[in-house]
Amino acid sequence: MIIALVVIALVLLAAVAVIATLRGRDTASATGRVARETLSRDRGAVTLSSDTSSANETDVALPTGREVERSAVVARREGQAIVPAKASEITEWVAPDAEQTGVARRQFLNRSIIGAFSLGLGGFGGGVLAFLWPPFITGFGAPIQVGKISDIVQTIRDNGGFWYRPDGRMWLTEYPAGAIERARSVYSGPELAGMEAGVVALYQKCPHLGCRVPECLTSQWFECPCHGSKYNRVGEKRGGPAPRGMDRFAMSVSNDVLTVNTGQVIQGPAIGTNTTGQEAEGPNCIGEATH
Repeated sequence: MIIALVVIALVLLAAVAVIATLRGRDTASATGRVARETLSRDRGAVTLSSDTSSANETDVALPTGREVERSAVVARREGQAIVPAKASEITEWVAPDAEQTGVARRQFLNRSIIGAFSLGLGGFGGGVLAFLWPPFITGFGAPIQVGKISDIVQTIRDNGGFWYRPDGRMWLTEYPAGAIERARSVYSGPELAGMEAGVVALYQKCPHLGCRVPECLTSQWFECPCHGSKYNRVGEKRGGPAPRGMDRFAMSVSNDVLTVNTGQVIQGPAIGTNTTGQEAEGPNCIGEATH
């Protein structure tokens, strides 16, 4: 809707520019544009008396204004209006004072039209850039600075092995240091950046049909209540109909501070990946999936 209004405004401005240009040209007939009453009065011959006090003298018929204008045009075309310049000494040209010359009507109109065009195009360009430029976002969909690694690991342990962050729609769990060598052959650099520091950030959605996967404190696994998919503590699939492990976010560590980029979701590992070797540590919260 906004783009359509801008296009209409530009078309109207172009029409104004064309009309102003046509009116500014010197037409071949040199008759100009006058009012209808003036044209009607100008059709007849104007008669003037040589002495208004004497009514007996003969009135003299003068040519109309239109005829005078046309005769001037003809004179210019035939060269009669050209006066040869007299020989004179060459004088140094001095620029006129801007305050004395001022701004002509045509200059004012031209500058006004150019200014209006510039304003319209600037607004249109600004609207296009605002539409194409990504908005400034915080929370989910943007990088989130979680905190120091040591504080994160302690919080995970205090919450029974799982820490849910609603602002990033993610689960944070501890990744064992002994499984790093096996992880390097499976995971990408943005994932390993946090795993090597001892933390993994998992997307809360189940890869099967998108249900939010909760933790199970007894089994120390993630268990989906919708269709029974199960994942170990680091999000690797252990059972159910899910096509892969839990998706995860890209991570980075700087000065022992973890940043999770929730705008970059990485697909979970393939079925059969089990870098930690973790088995269920207690009863499952969800039964086996049925088909």
